[in-house]
Order: sequence, then structure tokens, then C-alpha cells
Amino acid sequence: MNTHWMKWTTEAAIIATGLLLIVSSSRGQTAMPMDPSLFPNETCKKCHTSAGPPQVDYSKPECVECHSALDEEGLIPIADRPPGRHGKQPAEISAAPNELILVPAGEFIIGNNGRGATEGAGDPDEMPGHKTYLDAFLIDKYEVTNAQYKAFVDATNHRSPKLWRPAQPAGTARPGDGSERGITYPLEKGTHPVVYVDWYDANEYCRWTGKRLPTEEEWEKAARGTDGRIFPWGNAYDVKKANSPQYWLSLNKEGDTLPVGSFENGRSPYGLYDMAGNVYEWTAAWYKPYPRNTEFNAHYGEKNKIVRGGSWYDCLSYGCGLSAPSSNRSRFAPEIRNKGFGFRCAKSQ
Repeated sequence: MNTHWMKWTTEAAIIATGLLLIVSSSRGQTAMPMDPSLFPNETCKKCHTSAGPPQVDYSKPECVECHSALDEEGLIPIADRPPGRHGKQPAEISAAPNELILVPAGEFIIGNNGRGATEGAGDPDEMPGHKTYLDAFLIDKYEVTNAQYKAFVDATNHRSPKLWRPAQPAGTARPGDGSERGITYPLEKGTHPVVYVDWYDANEYCRWTGKRLPTEEEWEKAARGTDGRIFPWGNAYDVKKANSPQYWLSLNKEGDTLPVGSFENGRSPYGLYDMAGNVYEWTAAWYKPYPRNTEFNAHYGEKNKIVRGGSWYDCLSYGCGLSAPSSNRSRFAPEIRNKGFGFRCAKSQ
């Protein structure tokens, strides 16, 4: 009996404590002390202290500027929050067709002759760096979004990506509202890149839009231009220019896809977004060695397709190094679908 009574009182105390925290939090008077590490820049430190509940002095212009756009938890100010989570998104990333960017004809450098130590050694399949000529072509400015892919699914009855869920309760879908097939993406992710699509899904979507998947060479030229740069934006890695695992580690937050076009300063020389992160992108290419590459690789041949560009979630846990460099090559069986794979389309000029 005593044991049961003690268990009941303990549970009651836990519940009472939880209710007290909820009430206190709703009143904003007894919040937990603010972690100063959430506010790394000096401007924020003028508004926040490490002791007591968070207090903001709205008489200070710098406080008003930051707190006009806090993240969902009300913790990360605009200077440090993930891009693309607030504000108006470009019209191009609705369900409307993706904007095509012209990449002019000419030579460029593909691959490398060994990466610098700062971005990891890379793999032998990236070598040697060599010049390649390409005719002019067109390529999507953004990765294909959930909203764009849903238009394809609805129009063609193509299978939906894994993890899409019923859009409406059974029997409530209305003709013309886009939910006739009863499945859709999470509504807050319409402008995020579609994921859980395999190579065949991506290929069919591009054909449906009158385009195709880019070749591996086209993808790399669109990402790095003609000057042999390492990343779309230049030669120095910058954690704030791509949706990568390093980006989320810098925020000490769990990663995810972000709306396409979130990193304005991470664009390629031709103005393409997310060529070094967000999602890996399927290409048309089989995984084969470059000319003059004599390194043995059991995975070469017409059994794996090339994916490019790195993602928010990639192989860092396997010790593979940084995948954001534009010359990085990854290969997977065309049937693979996962949370880090998406695509964009291209078109011959």
C-alpha cells in the first residue's frame, strides 16, 4: 500500500510541476535562463544576458531589427536563423514550372587533381581534372519542389514519394482542389525540394515537363563555371552558404531540407541555387571513370547512377569528408529513394 501511495504522490508531483511550468511559460515570467551560445554576435549580446529570463529592450533599434523575425521557437534572431524560413519566397518556387538558366557553350574544368586538406581528400573517382567542351544547354534554376512534383503526380497518376500522406479524410476530396489522389506532401514543405524519389521518378518527371536529367558534365559546369573553383561561390568553404550538415552543426539544431533558393550568397556563377547542399541531385550519367583514371573501382559500370551536390544529410558519419565541392561524385543504384535525394532538370539548347 505504501509503495502504491508513494508512486501516486510522485506522479502527482510530476504532473503539478509540469502544469506550473506551462502556466509560468505562458505568462513569460519564469522562463529558463537564456543560453548565451544562442546569441553569438555582439549585437545580440546588447539585448540578452545569460542570467534570468530573456529580456528584450525594444527601445534599442538593434533589438527591434532582430526580433522582427525570430524563428518558430522565438530563440534564434534573424542574423543567425536558417535562411528561407520567413519572408516572401520567389515566385519561381511555386507549383509553376521551374525557371531555366542558359549555360553557354565552351570548355570548363571537370574533376580535380586532388582536393585541398581543408575540404577533405575526396575520392580518386574525381581525378584527374581535365577540360571538357559542352554545347550550350538550359538547366533549372532551382531543385524541383514538392509543389511542382505534386502537379506531375496528379496529372499522370505516377506513384507519390515515400512518406507523403493522405491530403484529406476519406471521401472529402473535392474535384479540382489537387487532392483527388488523396496524398500530398507536408503542407509547410511546398517550396522544399522533393525527396524520396528514385532515378526513374526523376527521369519521368523531367520527360513530363519536356526536359531531361542533366548529364554529369552539364551539372558540374552549371555548379562551378569555367574558372575551376571548388564551390559554387568560390574556393573557400562557407558554412552559411549551403544547407549542409556543417550548417546545422553550427546552429546546434537537427537538420532538414530548406526552401529552395534559401542561400542567396551560395549561388553558382550562372545563378543556380543549392548546387552544394539541400539535396543530392540525380543526373543522367552512369558511374564510370574519367578519361585517364586507372584507379580500380568495383562500382564502375552501368549499374549505379551519379548523384551530385551534397545534401543537408549526407555521409559525414561514414568519414567521407565534405561533399559540398562541385567536383564531388557519389553513386547509387537508380532504385534508391531516401530523404537526401532530389533533382533538377535540364534541356538541350
